[in-house]
Amino acid sequence: MNFSLDLPPGGPRRRRPRRTARSLTAVAVVAAVAAGGAYAAGLGPFERDTGPDPEAVAEARAFLADWAAGRLPEAAARTTGPDRAERVLGSFTTGLDIDEPEFTAGKPEETGDGTLTVPFTARMPVTGLGTWTYTSELPLRERPDGAWTVDWRLSLVHPRLSDTRKFRLEREESEPVEATDRDGETLTGATHPSLGPVLGRLAGGADGGGPRGAVHLVDRATGKVERTEVSFGGTDTREDEGPVRTTLDARWQSAAERALAKADGRNAALVALRIDDGEILAVANSPASGFNRAVSGTYAPGSTWKIVTSGALLLKGAVAPGDVVDCPKYLTVGKRFQNVETSEHPGATFRKDFTESCNTAFIGLRGRLGEGELGDVAKKYFGVGQTWHVGIPSYDGSVPVPRDATEKAASMIGQGRVQANPLIMASVTATAVSGTFHQPSLVDGTEDTTSTEPLPRKVVTQLRELMRATVTEGTARVLAGLPGDIGAKTGTAEVSDEQDNNGWMVAHRGNVAVACVVEEGVTGGGSAGPVIRDLLSAVPES
Repeated sequence: MNFSLDLPPGGPRRRRPRRTARSLTAVAVVAAVAAGGAYAAGLGPFERDTGPDPEAVAEARAFLADWAAGRLPEAAARTTGPDRAERVLGSFTTGLDIDEPEFTAGKPEETGDGTLTVPFTARMPVTGLGTWTYTSELPLRERPDGAWTVDWRLSLVHPRLSDTRKFRLEREESEPVEATDRDGETLTGATHPSLGPVLGRLAGGADGGGPRGAVHLVDRATGKVERTEVSFGGTDTREDEGPVRTTLDARWQSAAERALAKADGRNAALVALRIDDGEILAVANSPASGFNRAVSGTYAPGSTWKIVTSGALLLKGAVAPGDVVDCPKYLTVGKRFQNVETSEHPGATFRKDFTESCNTAFIGLRGRLGEGELGDVAKKYFGVGQTWHVGIPSYDGSVPVPRDATEKAASMIGQGRVQANPLIMASVTATAVSGTFHQPSLVDGTEDTTSTEPLPRKVVTQLRELMRATVTEGTARVLAGLPGDIGAKTGTAEVSDEQDNNGWMVAHRGNVAVACVVEEGVTGGGSAGPVIRDLLSAVPES
């Protein structure tokens, strides 16, 4: 985002040096925290002060944040049993291959007698298989000095964890799938490392194939399986008919993997797809092995989501590019929102607000959309939140109805509980500039159960002009020197007080749409921008 006015409240964050080592239990908080869960969990500048004692709620959320980030001594210190808590939190995921857990806090419940409970959802990505999701509760107790602490017990880690039962991961061996790109060129994890976790999930185009396994609840003494908590993969019914032909393009895939070197070792992901049919040309992740962030990740899309917000506003004639929509330094909607470095553009047009990514201007237009209208537009025209059958397991986005005015304000700028990933945002970009949603696909013959309507031609023209102007005179100027009629949008997504912002960029050129996220990239233009610039420089316009 060649970073101008693209931040949620609080501005850019650089509170600490980057971590050089991370525990197995929390490599980088990728979902509830990296996916906009900071708002849902009440972290950072989104912290809320309604309901039960705010100090108790803050302590619960701080415990979850420490646990997710791998700060186990700090998390344990927030409990009534620090030594026991640290041992259990450290051993809980041993052997489960958990990569980047996420925790999303729910609504606190007062239980009386100086106690309250904070429910939470845990999402545990199991490397190479999928995500184990469950719910639990944090009990909190008020101490004599008035401070709050987590009342330690095994069941808060998982309701069925006990002194006699634990969890065990079992994997089923499966033959590697042979695959080719769209032109018949052989694809392997050796030649294209990012495709390792992708090719492993292919099964002739069926979503249920690929690696299989399960997390079981077992008796600690005997090892006997008492129940299966979650199963991954389906029955592979594909007959040996030769390599699976994918929609991937070896040139794009190689260029995408090289381009991610610009992420400087940060976790990052990129997707490129064809605009006219949704066929995926490249899927790349950094690191290349492990969790497939590009397709299965859950992130707050930040200001790249303003493409959808703008589409919703333009659809109903609620604003026009030439309308004056002020961009003040601050705007308070329950909480104070601001632009980066408290920048302002008095008398700015909506076009200027888009190209400079002014948060306060977009939030100021929230009253022109109904409570659930943004989600309705995302689903009806962009396919976001519908079930996609890509050819491998995917996360297909979520735009919930805002719970209050503050959350509605945040959703206007791609925060709150709005969640997406590079696959979704590449598709959003393709839909915006073509007017028609095409379900993304990685193999031929995938089922399509989506139902969308085309965007009016006038809206498509307006969105294309806004994205082009963002390259020529706005926050995506990092792409300005490249050949072709390129349009783009930058984005920054708040993560937490403990992490730098995630950087985003989406772009289109010719028949290709691209989206990239760089975790803790600080700005979109400064982190995702160079990645996309390298990619588009390496592959001729198609």
